[in-house]
Amino acid sequence: MSEVSTLRLYLLRGMYLLIAVGLANMVWPLIIAPPDSVANAKTVIRSLLGALALLSALGLRYPLKMLPLLLFELLWKVIWVVAFALRMWLAGGLDDYASETLFACMMGIVLVPIAIPWGYVFRHYFRAPGDPWRQAAPRRAA
Repeated sequence: MSEVSTLRLYLLRGMYLLIAVGLANMVWPLIIAPPDSVANAKTVIRSLLGALALLSALGLRYPLKMLPLLLFELLWKVIWVVAFALRMWLAGGLDDYASETLFACMMGIVLVPIAIPWGYVFRHYFRAPGDPWRQAAPRRAA
């Protein structure tokens, strides 16, 4: 029997597809035809999100191998909400950009944990022995 159910694999693929299509529509037009030719924080963010979109497409084929991508997606959103959005909200409110970003982050914070097979994650990322730091020296023939 498989470690992860077919339903869970479909949920993972659905999440990868949502990320890939969403970012492809939002970010890739700005990568292909940038509105300006200045390097700044926005261009770095677009590049990062463009890579996330491409790797999410790879997750359609390899949903379990690409799980660290979904963990990254979940963690950066949780960090942004806790470290920035919550602080802004408590200090007087969110501007339009922060409100839109908070909504997008909350969608990820709700949906990604539903798709992730947590038992598999704990078995393969936390309980499994780590890879060795270096290769053992090859044995010489006597």
